[in-house]
Amino acid sequence: MRVLICPDKFAGTLSAPDVAEALRAGWASVAAADEIVCRPLADGGPGFLEVLGVLGGSVLPVATTDPLGRPVPGSVLLVGSTAYVESAQATGLHLLTEAERDPNVTSSHGLGLLVRAAVDAGATEVVIGLGGSATNDAGAGMLAALGLVPVDADDVPLPPGGAALARCAALVGSPKLDGVTLVAATDVDNPLAGLHGASNVFGPQKGASREDVLRLDAALERFGGVLGNGVDKAPGAGAAGGIGAAIFALGGRRESGIDLVRALIGLDAAMDGVGLVITGEGSFDAQSLRGKVVSGVAEAAAEQGAPCVVVAGRSTVGRKEAASAGITEIHSLVEHFGDVGRAMAEPSVGLFAIGARLAEQWGR
Repeated sequence: MRVLICPDKFAGTLSAPDVAEALRAGWASVAAADEIVCRPLADGGPGFLEVLGVLGGSVLPVATTDPLGRPVPGSVLLVGSTAYVESAQATGLHLLTEAERDPNVTSSHGLGLLVRAAVDAGATEVVIGLGGSATNDAGAGMLAALGLVPVDADDVPLPPGGAALARCAALVGSPKLDGVTLVAATDVDNPLAGLHGASNVFGPQKGASREDVLRLDAALERFGGVLGNGVDKAPGAGAAGGIGAAIFALGGRRESGIDLVRALIGLDAAMDGVGLVITGEGSFDAQSLRGKVVSGVAEAAAEQGAPCVVVAGRSTVGRKEAASAGITEIHSLVEHFGDVGRAMAEPSVGLFAIGARLAEQWGR
């Protein structure tokens, strides 16, 4: 039997390759003769570059900064004339302690440094994976690092963070992009501001209180007007705390992160002749069916006529809802252990056991 294992990361516990390996080892412990193909995935968030490592190319180390301006190591993947950048390397929520999370002051400046490095390396197209950010500054920090500085009514550059954008009057300077095309690879289609915007939907998970959310939403609405051309209303403008809007203002475009990764790593070709597809992510919820890894894999599996099983850390998706998305079964670590604490503490053990159980159920 040919089995394809293609999960996303389990945020906070395991990378996508680690998830795939645990499931593979579990399956192989029961059915060692089966052909098991692993294709770890990402939709633009943390792990984006690790997954795209199969493309070859070269990795350029880059000194950048985290959301609070502290030095952190980053990298750019160069494949021909295209550069791939993972925004979470500089803006990621995982770079901050829980006490440090404050979207009023966190900045995307470090992402701008990564993009500049890609441009300086000679790339003609820079694909920026968006997701998992601790920022809510609508890409203002990134723009400043690229030479387009947000200023107040007195032409004074604004301090870092989303809250300061309430005083933004203009953008001064010109971006140092040398004609490079930018692509935002993202799994979300939210606008910049409003009820479904970056602040309201994603602000609380970044440490924003209700008062912060209202303040930030008003600030991003103002900044959207400064960006102009209606980019703040475009689908995906609210991605990664509004970085999508800044990319659109620079003439960039949006692509589905999972569709892009699916094409780049040849996921559809890997599905030829499979008897089962196994995918998953840490938290399988309603958002998972809106352009994230699981939905992309389920769609591809359906096109091949292959059953698709989801393995998650935890799941809140009903079986009827899952079935309508082309998902055959759902298994979760929380269900397996009967305890959230063990699911978080021993994910590899649980995934091995689930992989073995799937082999017993589906193998032939």
